[in-house]
Amino acid sequence: MAHRSGFVNIVGNPNVGKSTLMNALVGEKLSIITSKAQTTRHRIMGIVNGDDFQIVYSDTPGILEPRYSLHEAMMSFVNRALADADIILYVTDVTERPLAEKEYSGRIRSSGIPVIIAVNKIDLSDQPALEKIVGAWMTAFPGSPVIPVSATEGFNLQTLFDTILRRLPEGEAYFPPDQLTDKFERFFASEILREKILKNYKEEVPYSVEIEIESFREEPQIIKIGAVIHVARESQKGIIIGHRGAMLKKVGTEARRDMEDFFGRKVFLELFVKVTKEWRDKPAILKRFGYR
Repeated sequence: MAHRSGFVNIVGNPNVGKSTLMNALVGEKLSIITSKAQTTRHRIMGIVNGDDFQIVYSDTPGILEPRYSLHEAMMSFVNRALADADIILYVTDVTERPLAEKEYSGRIRSSGIPVIIAVNKIDLSDQPALEKIVGAWMTAFPGSPVIPVSATEGFNLQTLFDTILRRLPEGEAYFPPDQLTDKFERFFASEILREKILKNYKEEVPYSVEIEIESFREEPQIIKIGAVIHVARESQKGIIIGHRGAMLKKVGTEARRDMEDFFGRKVFLELFVKVTKEWRDKPAILKRFGYR
């Protein structure tokens, strides 16, 4: 049997479960997950290998209307994902009105790239409503498979995987068989910490935060990590630290535990908070943070 390989790029609106679905398909938690929109800021690849295939999944930020230069950079990741895909996996869910977002769905339809529609969160729906949703997507994307799934419950993921595999082009692997992702360990350390900030703070604060890993030193028994939490305004610094440092300590403890699970080793995590004014609109800083 010929070897198949290709890029399956996952796109869709915020909060439809793109990251949860990719993690489920890859079998590892590569993308952070929260209930907040704009959780995913970067394009993250997850690589799955078999004897006769290699699937390179690519999680992308949710489609949004840019308000900052940061958002424009995030949407550039989505645009690139539309340009270099072998298969586009468009993720929607049962709570979203079909074709609520028209610009990118129109670009996808006219791209000529094979499309698979995954209707996620079907555990939140009933059969009559689901059939109506699936029918609407089949009408909008004639000839494209529309597959109901539940990423959190693991329902119908095998069907989705088989559908992807049948549509992969023939070709050699793009990455070594033992490579899981295109990102480095520093990136995952920063994302784990950012996930804890998203979960522990409210309103605008989590969206004004960026993580910079200043040091990442591996020793035989421990990894020593120094991280800077950048905030956009002076008032946000006190919120991040909390009364007598309580909030910063809580976030650091939660992040360290997850890092130890992820890296399989003890972690010493040192945190600093720095005001980097209006960093979301400064191209040079965005480039330093990996957005350009």
